[in-house]
Amino acid sequence: MERIIETERLILRPWREDDAESLFKYAQSPDVGPAGGWAPHTSVEESQEIIRTVFSGPEIYAVVLKETEEPIGSCGIMFSDNMDDTEGEIGYWIGKPYWGQGLIPEAVKALLSRGFQELNLSAVWCGFYSGNLKSKRVSEKCGFKYHHTNTDVVSPLGDHRTEHLHIMTKEDFIKLRGS
Repeated sequence: MERIIETERLILRPWREDDAESLFKYAQSPDVGPAGGWAPHTSVEESQEIIRTVFSGPEIYAVVLKETEEPIGSCGIMFSDNMDDTEGEIGYWIGKPYWGQGLIPEAVKALLSRGFQELNLSAVWCGFYSGNLKSKRVSEKCGFKYHHTNTDVVSPLGDHRTEHLHIMTKEDFIKLRGS
């Protein structure tokens, strides 16, 4: 059964192949992907392939605006061999027309609830590259705390960057929820 997470303004749901046109519409912007280390999409076909591969993970969601039922971004919890089994890393992006509306913090907070309450994670990481102030702001709005910085990190684009990592532990999450 398809996992759906609802917030006040959003529906988080798995990506579907017929979302490729919407994905391309927002992911082709040179202002969106490169800040996160990925190249702008060059075709609907490329977007469809990203849906089939990158966005097919179990905790990767299309960020769908309830008002229009259109996917306008993506967020998810990723797991890697570099982390403890009870830890995940949250990633996100949103189409430029929707910047500054608080939609990604809304999606991230819903994923944090899923991560800590349903997946029983002990910690969630959130990283961003130097200069990506919008991503840094999302991290801060959601209650992540600075943990460390890695220099000379090779991004998916192949360039070398500085990455800042923030963390939220389950204890931090519980305290935030109580306030």
